[in-house]
Amino acid sequence: MFALFTDFGWQGPYVGQLKAALWARAPGVPVVDLLHDAPAMDPRAAGYLLEPFARPLPPETINVAVIDPGVGTERPGCALYADERWYVGPVNGLFEFVARRAGEWAAWELAPPPADAAPTFHGRDVFAPAAAALWQGDRSWLGQRLDDRPGAEWPDDVPRILYLDSYGNAMTGIRGSAVSDDAVIEAGDRRLGRATTFADNEPGVPFWYRNSSGLVEVAVNGGSAAGQLHLVPGSRVRLIRP
Repeated sequence: MFALFTDFGWQGPYVGQLKAALWARAPGVPVVDLLHDAPAMDPRAAGYLLEPFARPLPPETINVAVIDPGVGTERPGCALYADERWYVGPVNGLFEFVARRAGEWAAWELAPPPADAAPTFHGRDVFAPAAAALWQGDRSWLGQRLDDRPGAEWPDDVPRILYLDSYGNAMTGIRGSAVSDDAVIEAGDRRLGRATTFADNEPGVPFWYRNSSGLVEVAVNGGSAAGQLHLVPGSRVRLIRP
């Protein structure tokens, strides 16, 4: 199947056009919307989310990932094969944590965009065709091997809010495995202890927990952590006791 991870949002034609480009070349292959409100124009922040979100997907899933502020520039596209899954998108660090945490990986630069590719929509005109070709076993889009990794210097964890869901839960770039059960996390002006699930606290009480993707997340039982703690994407959190 194909899995889509973009910052396109749901409004406008972009998600539909991306899906149509895949369907035209690989009709009948399932297409899963993994995320379409990834951190906009921020490959680094999105990279911390892509790896844990894609990790549970079935082997041979082809992830088409498009957070691409450099679209149309000299930055190349790439296809990365890591732990039996493909990732197709721009070379800008978006796939750094996939490669870093993979048992095995290899990456190839994509062939130059076709002459009729829109310089502002490589997701539809470059990455989707390359992904469909890979699904069909056609590697003609793959060029030279890539060993350099933009983002290789980025830290393993980032103590910031990266994503707010519709409930106001605030996902960080900190792996849950990197902190202890008795860790105290400061978010907004509050110090928070850990809970396993929402109902472990009284309604209205904020806490942190390890979410279903393995990241540290800040929440409020029955409420909005974003609203109560005044959190926005990019807000800093701090480990008081890791």
